[in-house]
Amino acid sequence: MSRARTLCAMAGAHAQLDHPGLLPSVLVPREDGSARRSTRDWIVDTAVFVSALAIGFAFLIEEDHRTALSEEQWAADALVGFVCCCALWLRRRHPVGVLAAVILPAAVATSPSAAAMIAYFTVAVHRPFPYVAGFGAISIAAVFLYSELHPDEDVPFLVSLAVSISITIAVAAWGMFVRARRQLVHSLRERAERAEAERQEHAERARLQERARIAREMHDVLAHRISLLSMQAGALEFRPEATPEEVARAAGVIRASGHQALQDLREVIGVLRDGTAPSPERPQPTLADLPGLIEESRSAGMIVRDRVRVEDLLGVPAATGRNAYRIVQEGLTNARRHAPGAPVVLTVAGRPQEGLEIELRNAAAHRPERAVAPGSGSGIIGLAERAHLAGGRLEHGRTPTGDHRLWAWLPWPA
Repeated sequence: MSRARTLCAMAGAHAQLDHPGLLPSVLVPREDGSARRSTRDWIVDTAVFVSALAIGFAFLIEEDHRTALSEEQWAADALVGFVCCCALWLRRRHPVGVLAAVILPAAVATSPSAAAMIAYFTVAVHRPFPYVAGFGAISIAAVFLYSELHPDEDVPFLVSLAVSISITIAVAAWGMFVRARRQLVHSLRERAERAEAERQEHAERARLQERARIAREMHDVLAHRISLLSMQAGALEFRPEATPEEVARAAGVIRASGHQALQDLREVIGVLRDGTAPSPERPQPTLADLPGLIEESRSAGMIVRDRVRVEDLLGVPAATGRNAYRIVQEGLTNARRHAPGAPVVLTVAGRPQEGLEIELRNAAAHRPERAVAPGSGSGIIGLAERAHLAGGRLEHGRTPTGDHRLWAWLPWPA
């Protein structure tokens, strides 16, 4: 059989690899780190081995009919072809080594031709272009040696060379296409996995932010409740001469505050433990609830002088009113904690477009030697962050006269 016909037949045999199920694949790793073939790999490798062996022996029989090979030549060619076909079982782990081992036998014998082309395709799939170009040049150079050993008077050498170059380029191009397609699929898979991981991370971050928000709300509420409770308990401790009515009133405030604080604590612990928001979520206070907060503080014994200069508390936007309420609540809590008994002057003023201004002052002269209850130190930090996120600002500290001042400004859109 002529060299050109041989190469055309090899291309036809190699076209079996065009089927997606027969494309070389990566070996599945074992638990110990080594590689193993999957069921699909065994099927593909068996089909490749049988096809290469059958086509190689078909080439040999055709060559024998054309040139009448001796028994020794036939047996030697068949043995070389069988060994080269067996080497294809190693092409997944060692594609370059297998091709290097079979390319020379394919240049001097007939039966290894199909095995050499399959090994070349595998290199094109699994190795970069320099390997493909180098072995392609060697394969084309081998045509000269094959033509010297197996001359074909029916086909001119230039035709055989042109066919060899065309088939080599076609196999290399197809192998590189498969390689590029695999890289694209791998890239898309990684991108999809990364997008899924980012989506889960975003969802987890949203859950954590919601839990942190709920925890901050509970901190404000619990600090307010516990400071009321602590103040009333301190009053009972240091006023043994209190009348029964005063004791009963203080005990009532302690009981109500303790009960509400326990309910709030159970709620926030459940949220942080389960990672789910309470259902249904309690309505958040707004600036319209400010009079109730002031009266609750007064009933606990605080001296609060309020100057609320807002025409319509219900007209304040919900977000602005909620932030203002929390700032006042934390300010009153800090005043009870650090200066119980000191009068607190509360000023709330504002209008649409001008913003809402909040100021709490308490005199340092009334500060006791010790605070009623210790603080975490994070309340003011949380208020500053709340004001910043709302587009406002917050200031706190001592005035030149020694008073403690908490001031905040919040935007009030029209």
